[in-house]
Amino acid sequence: MKKYLAAAACLSLVAGAVYARKMNKEQERLENSGTVMQEVMGVPDNIPQELLEKAECVIVFPSVLKGAFIVGGSYGRGAMVCRTGEHFDGPWGPPAMYALEGGSVGFQLGGQATDLVLLVMNERGASSILSSQVKLGADASAAAGPKGRDASADTDAYLRAEILSYSRSRGLFAGISLEGSTLRPDDDASADVYGRKITAKEIVMGKIVVPASGRLLVRVLQKNAPHNESQKASNK
Repeated sequence: MKKYLAAAACLSLVAGAVYARKMNKEQERLENSGTVMQEVMGVPDNIPQELLEKAECVIVFPSVLKGAFIVGGSYGRGAMVCRTGEHFDGPWGPPAMYALEGGSVGFQLGGQATDLVLLVMNERGASSILSSQVKLGADASAAAGPKGRDASADTDAYLRAEILSYSRSRGLFAGISLEGSTLRPDDDASADVYGRKITAKEIVMGKIVVPASGRLLVRVLQKNAPHNESQKASNK
């Protein structure tokens, strides 16, 4: 009987540890998203400042692996941070967890882990992503983002696109096309981060406190693009 109880106790401890790791995984992913964004902003030829200042939301997918890119499979899991306020004109708010999914045709990463960064450039794009699953290139216009000094040459392209996408692999940073992929809120992952059931729209549009695991990501964005310059331009 004692052996049975001891075995049961051990199984309970193991199950509890596994469950704890599962709950902590999304928090770690969120922390990694902040690290990725911090490192990207340290790259000399990175996201043009004027684009980041005009973005309504930023989505980061850390350490996406080529092995995950199978038809119908998952591209990656990460976090989205939007500016607060009804019109996305306030400081950067709390993060909601997101998933990027789709086929692998035309999307080559090599054998290395790749980080993805997406800029949501207007209010319509931000609202659609918050409300439901969207297909890039169909439900929301998407384009490979210009970087560094190339931004001015691609002005028309990025003004038309609702979402601009970038990749970082093997130390190289470049714009990348994700057309045909599907972007959706990962509410189960958000629940793991916040410890309760909560939707992406509730997180972004409500008065939610930024969790400890999301502070780095929010801090990096607030430091590098504290004001929404697109809102300033539209108010002139």
